[in-house]
Amino acid sequence: MSFTLQPDANGILPDRMIAAMADAGLILPAYPFVESQIQPASLDLRLGDIAYRVRASFLPGPGATVAERIDELKLHEIDLTDGAVLETNCVYIVPLLESLALPPEIVAAANPKSSTGRLDVFTRVIADGTRRFDMIGAGYHGPLYAEISPKTFPVLLREGSRLSQVRFRTGDAILNADELDALHDLERLVDVDDADLANGVALSVDLSGENASGFVGYRAKRHTGVVDIDRRGGYTVDEFWEAIAARPDGSLILDPGEFYILASKEAVQVPPDYAAEMVPFDPLVGEFRVHYAGFFDPGFGYAGAGGQGSRAVLEVRSREVPFILEHGQIVGRLVYEKMLARPDALYGQRIGSNYQAQGLKLSKHFRV
Repeated sequence: MSFTLQPDANGILPDRMIAAMADAGLILPAYPFVESQIQPASLDLRLGDIAYRVRASFLPGPGATVAERIDELKLHEIDLTDGAVLETNCVYIVPLLESLALPPEIVAAANPKSSTGRLDVFTRVIADGTRRFDMIGAGYHGPLYAEISPKTFPVLLREGSRLSQVRFRTGDAILNADELDALHDLERLVDVDDADLANGVALSVDLSGENASGFVGYRAKRHTGVVDIDRRGGYTVDEFWEAIAARPDGSLILDPGEFYILASKEAVQVPPDYAAEMVPFDPLVGEFRVHYAGFFDPGFGYAGAGGQGSRAVLEVRSREVPFILEHGQIVGRLVYEKMLARPDALYGQRIGSNYQAQGLKLSKHFRV
């Protein structure tokens, strides 16, 4: 089948266009797609049957392939056919079941899935000849690989497990300042009267405890058991997490090397004709990292899709020194982009969306 776009097209491709790309041979899965693999504005990527333990993370760079670098750096191979455990603080490279044959007008960008980030599994996508992680240039023809490094919990993975997702874009889809202001006036993107919309919608951290029965988050425990990445509701919270109670002064000290699940003070929504992404936080404002998983699908928090505003879950890790977070401190920004067309199914509708209308919430692996 042929696949064509209008010459002046600008936007993120929705679910049905992703399916059409596969039909046209622009996405090449080793096996047919499985149920819910195509999301409203992205495609889940599946792990292949082998993982390579490598000495260090790398980028291939122009003229080099990932396979060539694996041959130089691999320590051993792990068969994922029947499942295998990946240990913490090791680096693994796994060929993905999906490869690409992009046309010259389409670029792709990857991010960890929400559940991946909430388990503190550091995951990035690599393509041949690239200088950047998670970015696949227009016209790219070749395989994709996942770099995986569990940071807190050892994880059980298998062929077909889905840790990453990819979006496809054409043209410049990001809303400018005037467009974002107009969209907020129309749809009220966050539930605050004095929304900060400079360079995206500002999100701050909720340390009041008012939205979670006096608790503000969770801190991951050390030396836990293994988490099966494909097992839903299989683990008790207390085995893996320590709940954090709100402090009277609305602060939280982040300890270096510890991993926290927190939530945004603001409830946000993404209207059906738009998608959003959490952009990297300015490191000059604080020595911590927020949010591994950056994609927010059309319909996230949207009332028409079962939402009414959803809080962004924040995956937080301090860097080299202890750092004090204060209630209401800005920790990230949501950049909104136009969809090329409205998806057939919004987030929260018929596709097994796990975090619609969420507050403070751990990944789907844990029973509450």
